[in-house]
Amino acid sequence: MSLPIADLDTAARLLRRGRSQPPTPIGLLPDHLQPRHIDHAMAIQEVLHRQLTQAGHGQLVGTKIGCTTPVMQEFLGIEHPCAGGIFDSTVRQRDGLFDFDSFVHVGVECEIAVRLGTALCADDAPHTRTSVSHAVAALFAAIEIVDDRYVDFTRRIPDGRTWVADDFFGAGAVLGEAISDWRRLDLPQIEGVMTINGREVGRGLGRDIIRGHPLEALVWLANEAARRGHDLPADWIVLLGSVVQTKWVAEGDTVDVEIAGLGGARARFQAPD
Repeated sequence: MSLPIADLDTAARLLRRGRSQPPTPIGLLPDHLQPRHIDHAMAIQEVLHRQLTQAGHGQLVGTKIGCTTPVMQEFLGIEHPCAGGIFDSTVRQRDGLFDFDSFVHVGVECEIAVRLGTALCADDAPHTRTSVSHAVAALFAAIEIVDDRYVDFTRRIPDGRTWVADDFFGAGAVLGEAISDWRRLDLPQIEGVMTINGREVGRGLGRDIIRGHPLEALVWLANEAARRGHDLPADWIVLLGSVVQTKWVAEGDTVDVEIAGLGGARARFQAPD
């Protein structure tokens, strides 16, 4: 049983407060608005995306996938991947400058990202690692920007469904240089390293992502989208999941990631002038 349209709108409006300016931390949704299962959560997410675009937050250009590695599943207490939207207004290239005060509690993750050259269509499901690899035009080293927009993150919103409705902490990304000859790389073996202000804070391997290969996260996303009747269009950006546990940052911090064979990306967090 799905939530009524009016309840979807109300739930999305409450979640949208976390991305107002200045942002307002989100408490637990009222019981009757809490998503009862993952499809409820995705229905709220779709309404939230429309509301954010109408409010000037930009256009959807991609998907972030969370909880694709054991380190992140343990950190969040969720045993399966989750997806959220990426808006063009939140994406930076190579060296991204962010207004620290525009977030509630901002964090960073070390990611491998892809850009699709051709669509992954629902009609072609089930997708496999072979089929999705043909659609990938480029890989990037990336930093995902996440925001703990909640009054009390430690309360573990039930089963993470409200987190999914709210784009699963997604708040932006910095993409490094696009690498089109990525097929030369042994993706399970590539290592990512993240530093904050020059100090290493974590490292991990491509094989840490679900089923031992980064592109398995894309397989999961394409098949999950197909289950809901959606395509992943050409030029779509997908963040495949963090190989390093989320790190929270302070005003003035500079974050760098380096991924073997893919290069690096940087994010800087400053107060407004």
